[in-house]
Amino acid sequence: MGRSPCCEKAHTNKGAWTKEEDERLVAYIKEHGEGCWRSLPKAAGLLRCGKSCRLRWINYLRPDLKRGNFTEEEDELIIKLHSLLGNKWSLIAGRLQGRTDNEIKNYWNTHIRRKLLSRGIDPTTHRPLHGQADLSFAKEEEKDESFVRRVEENKSNNSNSNSNSNSSSSSEEPKRWRCPDLNLELGINPSSLKQEDSDEYFMGEELGLCFRNGLLEFR
Repeated sequence: MGRSPCCEKAHTNKGAWTKEEDERLVAYIKEHGEGCWRSLPKAAGLLRCGKSCRLRWINYLRPDLKRGNFTEEEDELIIKLHSLLGNKWSLIAGRLQGRTDNEIKNYWNTHIRRKLLSRGIDPTTHRPLHGQADLSFAKEEEKDESFVRRVEENKSNNSNSNSNSNSSSSSEEPKRWRCPDLNLELGINPSSLKQEDSDEYFMGEELGLCFRNGLLEFR
């Protein structure tokens, strides 16, 4: 089961509206209001579909319609609303006084879409196109490279200053910490022997041994 048609299409007129049909529709709505569009054609004496009457009134005949070209303020408002609502033209039209959803949709496809493309903006996502995004990424990358280059230069300058300070301090160290020359030649002095050593010397003399120049000799 589906929704029943609003009228019998076999007995309705199609094509362009005549001036007489427009006058009948305007007169009826001024007297009775819009009401139900399904029953309006028959009550107004029109051989038209209810949908056709509604579109004719909303898009062409209602007195608060705004004629003429779109202004820059309206363009920016349509772009902003489209970024929030998408292709919901009836909701967008509800926020632009005197403009119809069909008129806004046609104006979007013929003018605003091209305007966004010329700005480098995707009219569907309202984001920069790939080329523009790559260009901005390249600029950011250049900034990062220059920043890294500056950091490396600062590091090299600091290391050079540290090396210079270390070299100057190392050149002063030998003068400050120079040790005196040491005589590492060792010898045995018999006079420095203890009493036990002297006793052993004499015992060695009895056995035919003697020390000479720190060496033990046989007699």
